Amino acid sequence: MATPPPITNHIRRLRFERGEMTQQALADAIGMTRQTIVAIEQGKYSPSLEAAFRISRVFGVGVEDVFQWGG
Repeated sequence: MATPPPITNHIRRLRFERGEMTQQALADAIGMTRQTIVAIEQGKYSPSLEAAFRISRVFGVGVEDVFQWGG
């Protein structure tokens, strides 16, 4: 079975467009740890659907403006 395409994201760019929001500030806003935000940004962890919606809501954009699936 083939490996699924990775989910990429624009979290880092969105944080900097929002006045250089820190990873900790984003983590606090969505109820996660900074380490989880780091892992998501680096593509080492795919967030749950709920977390993806929470992240997109912080930035005021749609989920597909934050995350892309390589499929």
